[in-house]
Order: sequence, then C-alpha cells, then structure tokens
Amino acid sequence: MKNKYILLIVVIIIILIGAAIAVYLNLNQEEEEEVCQDCSVESFEDCIANGNAIMESYPRQCRTADGRTFTENIGNELEKMDLIRLDYPRPNQEIESSLIIQGEARGYWFFEASFPIFLTDWDGLIIAQGIAQAKGEWMTENFVQFESVLEFEKPEYGNKGNLILRKDNPSGLPENDDALEVPIIFK
Repeated sequence: MKNKYILLIVVIIIILIGAAIAVYLNLNQEEEEEVCQDCSVESFEDCIANGNAIMESYPRQCRTADGRTFTENIGNELEKMDLIRLDYPRPNQEIESSLIIQGEARGYWFFEASFPIFLTDWDGLIIAQGIAQAKGEWMTENFVQFESVLEFEKPEYGNKGNLILRKDNPSGLPENDDALEVPIIFK
C-alpha cells in the first residue's frame, strides 16, 4: 500500500514537471512569435504599417516592439534650414502635376533672381525641371520668397521621388554647389 502511494506521488510529480515544461516552452514560443512580427520591419514605412507607435519628433521616429527605432527620411531639410526653406511641398507629401513650389531662400542662393529645380523619380532620373523665381529683391543676404510651377507625368514605376532645389552656381566651381533635397510621393 505504501508503495502504491509513493508510485502515485512520483507519477503526479512527473506529470506536474511535464506540464511545467510544456507551459515554459509554449511561453517562449509566443515570445519568439511576437518578436518575429517585427522581423520584416526594415524601414520607417514598414514600422508604421506594422502598427508600431510613432514618436512625436521631427523627423518622426517609429519604435518596434523589439526596441529598434526607424527615422522618417526628410532629406537634408534640417541641414539647409538656414539657407533655404520649403513651404510647399513638405517632405513625404503627395504631389501631382502642376506642382506649385513655394518657399524662401537666402539672396545668395539665387543668380539673376532665379535658381534651378529638378524633380526625379525613385531611381534619380530627372522627370521635370524648372526655375524658381524670386518674388522680391534678391540682392540681399536675407530670406527672399520664391515660387515655381513644375509640369510632369507621374512615373510608371514607383511612387517615390525627390524634389531638388539647387543653389544657382554661375561660376561652376564645385565648392559653390549646394542643394536642398526632399523626398516626395507621387499621387
């Protein structure tokens, strides 16, 4: 009789240990599945698409459940803010033809009251170009309003591109080159 109780206790202990191991393995598998939900996240856009939180900052940032952080591409806007500012379109904004471009640039960004603008597709191919015209006295070091209109056909492939606002450089010297580049999305 005593042996039966000992055997019963040993069987119950073995069952409890087996159940504990099964629960432990199941929890680890669920954690791995949760982490793997973010395994496909490779960009800011992927991070948002997976429903992760967006941090209120500029540029915006998105953090995955496993702690990785992705920053929104806004081009070199922050680096050039003291030279040229773009009011419209803003980085990552959807655009369509006839695109009205507006902003302000330091007077020395212009030459003869203008500077060149280029619109490229995802691959860097120029699909439109134009001239931004100063809307005031440009012979100054202060900011001067500018405006331009670009006509273009939406690229057949891809919906992303870049708007490039080049500092006019009549000297042709590389040290005088400069540009504001902002990513855009074709509507």
